[in-house]
Amino acid sequence: MVKVLLLADTHLGFDYALKPRITRRRRGEDFFKNFRLALQPALTGEVDLVVHGGDLFTRSRNPDALVEKAMQPLKQVAGRGIPVFLVPGNHERSKIPLALWSVHPNLHIFRQPSTFQVDLGEVRAAVSGFPFTRKVRERFKDMVRSTGCGEVPADIRLLCLHAAVEGARVGPVDFTFTKGDDVIRAMDIPDGFAALLCGHIHRAQHLKRDLNGAKLPAPVIYPGSVERTAFAERYEEKGYVILEFGTGSRCGSLESVKFVKLPARPMVEMQLIPERFEVKLMERQLEERLAALNPDSVVRIRILDGGDSWMRNRLTAQCLRRLAPPSMNVSIAWNGSV
Repeated sequence: MVKVLLLADTHLGFDYALKPRITRRRRGEDFFKNFRLALQPALTGEVDLVVHGGDLFTRSRNPDALVEKAMQPLKQVAGRGIPVFLVPGNHERSKIPLALWSVHPNLHIFRQPSTFQVDLGEVRAAVSGFPFTRKVRERFKDMVRSTGCGEVPADIRLLCLHAAVEGARVGPVDFTFTKGDDVIRAMDIPDGFAALLCGHIHRAQHLKRDLNGAKLPAPVIYPGSVERTAFAERYEEKGYVILEFGTGSRCGSLESVKFVKLPARPMVEMQLIPERFEVKLMERQLEERLAALNPDSVVRIRILDGGDSWMRNRLTAQCLRRLAPPSMNVSIAWNGSV
């Protein structure tokens, strides 16, 4: 078997401060922790190849120290002789301008449509891909063709993307991508690939059929994000994926897709009606409600009626840190904000 580790949407730099001005728990280390956990099978030699489906960082410009922290485990994986492939995502503005990435022969970035050929034992793999592309719906076929995938001999062909594919679902109401300039049509997925390995959609899913029930030319696999980035993801499990491809007589066939769960902070939305509380009573009851939650929770307090100016002045970030357990992250949504 050839084993491939797929992770995506690590969003390193999310709520991360190199020189914090106040003492509070930040979520940035949660993302780094799960990033390292997801790479453990590669660091221990359990897989043959690693694909990162994009949005390694949460923004396009990052301090050198943060970049170095992100690169360390990837350089370790590459140093073990395991090829690492990275698709620049939309949060990176489709580009990762890091010269250091190019110095290791096992670190590959899809800076443009391209195909890399790697030998995995007796199996030759062709790994194709391109960076996040706006209005990809009409450009998809040409982008795939421009990778040169058809010109590279291989036993296993993979296509790496950072994009929404028709049929992918997100959010608590199961929104399904169907149309739009940035949605790839299922009918446009080309033959010849063992799988499409994708980032961009934060919910883990394995698409096998199109919206009409017809079998896709190649399965589409999303590992999802490694941590919950928004309250729309609060019910989703987070993790990464291990794929196994056949060798010998079944060379190139996708034999198994295993989702590996990562620890994710619980997210809780709490409602507060301001007119029902006097200041001291409101603070006491809020403190009691927060204390009853898992202390690792990420909490959003929704003020149902918007709240008066006195409440805004009272429920400051400093006040919330005083009322909540120190390991908890608490924020307020005013007037329907998210």
